[in-house]
Amino acid sequence: MKAMILAAGKGTRLAPLTDTTPKPLLKLAGKPLIIWQIEALAAAGVQQIVINLHHLGEQISHMLGDGRQYGVEICYSHETELLETGGGIVNALPLLGEAPFWLLNGDIWTDFDFRQLPLELPENRPAHIVLTSKPANRTQGDFTYADGQVTGRGGDYVYCGIAVISPQLFAGQATRHFSFRDTLFALIKSGSLSAQVHPGLWHDIGTLDEYHQLRDSLV
Repeated sequence: MKAMILAAGKGTRLAPLTDTTPKPLLKLAGKPLIIWQIEALAAAGVQQIVINLHHLGEQISHMLGDGRQYGVEICYSHETELLETGGGIVNALPLLGEAPFWLLNGDIWTDFDFRQLPLELPENRPAHIVLTSKPANRTQGDFTYADGQVTGRGGDYVYCGIAVISPQLFAGQATRHFSFRDTLFALIKSGSLSAQVHPGLWHDIGTLDEYHQLRDSLV
């Protein structure tokens, strides 16, 4: 199984920390966030991980190397300019192959067991996402959900930044700037976005307050 970690962003809302350190290398309980993620993926059987890089990306590749110390093989998709989440995936497709792969945002911490993710996708379901209940600090959720299906936008659930994707979802697309969320919204309209709900711990590390709160809770 292959996975991709989205790690190219600048993390501007976490400045000044991210002025000199890429967000995936910020530490939680003494361990960089991205290593928490790699270890979780490896424990679920992932053998190859693609990481996209841009902002201070050389720090990430220098720390992780080829991944052997974590029991995986890591390769890197370099972006000379930020392509956003969707563009970053398209740019990395040559490294990801033709089979479905797991996708993970590089700015989340969770106790999600990746062994719960599907390894395959039905032909009419090119993407499957993980949702969690809307955190108290958000006024509105991302999606409505029922019976294993995303049914609309808004509602009581937020996207966890974890997905299973068929490369065919992006077939024929040129590398350009766009958000993966736009692709998800299009799938909702066609009724072809499946999902599961994670009832456990999940944190989006988007701001300094969110980072400090999570860091202090894990001491």
